[in-house]
Amino acid sequence: MTASSDTVARPFTVADFDFHLPPELIAQHPAPERSASRLLDGTGPAPVDRVFRHLPALLNDGDLLVFNDTEVVKARLFGQKASGGQLEMLIERVLLPHEASDGTAHEVVAHLRVSKKPQPGGRLHMAGGLSGGGFDAVFLGRWPDEQGQLFRLRLHGPAGETPYELMARHGHVPLPPYITHADEADDERRYQTVFARVPGAVAAPTAALHFDEAVLAALQARGVRRASVTLHVGAGTFAPMKAGRIEDHVMHHERYAIPPETLQAIAECRARGGRVVAVGTTTVRTLESWARSGETQGDTNIFITPGFGFRVVDLMVTNFHLPQSTLMMLVSAFAGYDHIRALYDHAIAGRYRFFSYGDAMLLRRA
Repeated sequence: MTASSDTVARPFTVADFDFHLPPELIAQHPAPERSASRLLDGTGPAPVDRVFRHLPALLNDGDLLVFNDTEVVKARLFGQKASGGQLEMLIERVLLPHEASDGTAHEVVAHLRVSKKPQPGGRLHMAGGLSGGGFDAVFLGRWPDEQGQLFRLRLHGPAGETPYELMARHGHVPLPPYITHADEADDERRYQTVFARVPGAVAAPTAALHFDEAVLAALQARGVRRASVTLHVGAGTFAPMKAGRIEDHVMHHERYAIPPETLQAIAECRARGGRVVAVGTTTVRTLESWARSGETQGDTNIFITPGFGFRVVDLMVTNFHLPQSTLMMLVSAFAGYDHIRALYDHAIAGRYRFFSYGDAMLLRRA
């Protein structure tokens, strides 16, 4: 792993990362084929319009693609309070036994959309409740502390099912807020990567949605290696920045893990002169968190803004991001602010499709 010192950037404000996006460019459905989406090649001084299936030709023998193998869970659930009031629950994470108050794997942390928050000990009846073929959730309090914006709950299914089993049976695909249709059967398949392996995300690592078996086979034939990390994408990835100043923004926490074989693959890539290609901002955040902390697993709230010194990633595959978002700041830090603005102007003029079900870019570290 090579290290580089942080560079000095000019002062930026949140408004610097704003742009006007025509609403019709927000993709509401995926492309008919995963690899038929468009790819804006931003690795050179001028943008080049391509199709995603052309990606293997843009990489070299010996490069290493690093994917996020998290699996999106059906984390959106509907129910009611004991009083009859309707509610919506979005499970942010399933707590590990050592994190739970009772030492089991039945406690979760969730967002609640409800008229009045229940009191500790209050019981919520989800998907019809225990008596109606669903399950109950007991409200335990706020998380991670009494001032937290999330809520800790213990789930009770009729046969002691795990939270993952209950979500699989009763939940809905947690589509992003800018997708206006309710989840459909096709979303369950397409809002998931072809190599999803570790359940726990409430949002897809969307840059990886473009990969299909044909592209993966072409990459292998070209001599491009593959490795994976896991970062369970949280709903905070869609949260707008509320702070007036960038430096006052508090990033959300997400759980990650990097297996030993991926660390070895990165070291071997460096030794042969290859490039580390991160598929998505979640992979970038995972690898750069490890580069700074030395920890191969845990929680990260790394906030990457212009001036950040990247230590691992050389190239990045990414989708187009929301205005004034932390991810707009990340890609601007990676490829250069002015370069990203030019690429986004080109994409809007060229009618590229934006956000989770949209098109992709290939970026080189500035």
